Amino acid sequence: MRTLVVTPTYQEAENIVEFLERARAAAPEADILVVDDNSPDGTAERADEVNARLGHIEVLRRPRKIGIGEAVRAGFELGLDRGYDVVVQIDADLSHDPAALPDLLREIANGADAAIGSRYVPGGSIPHWPWYRRAISKWGNRYATLVLGLPIRDATSGYRAFRADTLKAADFGHTRSKGYGFQIELCYRVWQHGGRIAQVPITFTDRVRGHSKMSLSVGAEELGLVTWWALQNRAFKGRLRRR
Repeated sequence: MRTLVVTPTYQEAENIVEFLERARAAAPEADILVVDDNSPDGTAERADEVNARLGHIEVLRRPRKIGIGEAVRAGFELGLDRGYDVVVQIDADLSHDPAALPDLLREIANGADAAIGSRYVPGGSIPHWPWYRRAISKWGNRYATLVLGLPIRDATSGYRAFRADTLKAADFGHTRSKGYGFQIELCYRVWQHGGRIAQVPITFTDRVRGHSKMSLSVGAEELGLVTWWALQNRAFKGRLRRR
């Protein structure tokens, strides 16, 4: 399977070299696309330097920071346009261990339409998180999966692989979320279009270098979007029943 690993970046100069080296070691046959939102710290330039040494690494430079959803969408669209069979999303801050890439790709090779790296299935973990962060993440995911009916436990995970044909069937290009709600929206679309989603246990580790882009406002945005999608879905089903 021709595979493109997409990593959205903004100010990841401290992590990008180690990330690319570890990703290349984990998936030596895959191409890697760094989608950089005009990082002022030189993230894109460091990625270019690694490409000169390892090869098959490309940097897509965007003019400004627009949001992780927009960045991943741009990377996936490029992958589909170039005819890749599988596209992968992974963070470059090393919170996602690149060593798990073969496990995600194995699920796709075995017939899954999507493979989600999950913190909340047996074998998954979030070491060193305080109780309140665990609670917010876990209950936020439970709310999303409950109101949308998703058969997965970690809809907000940013570590996932998709079969290209599945993204096309799910009309991936018409997703709308610009921020982290994109993770949930894309899973929801794939599931609505009959895609089989596998769950792979992962260990999610807090970044060691740099600063997290998550905030309470981002979490509130996600919950608002999930509620809106659920209401739209119920209204649509109600119209079908009346017909």
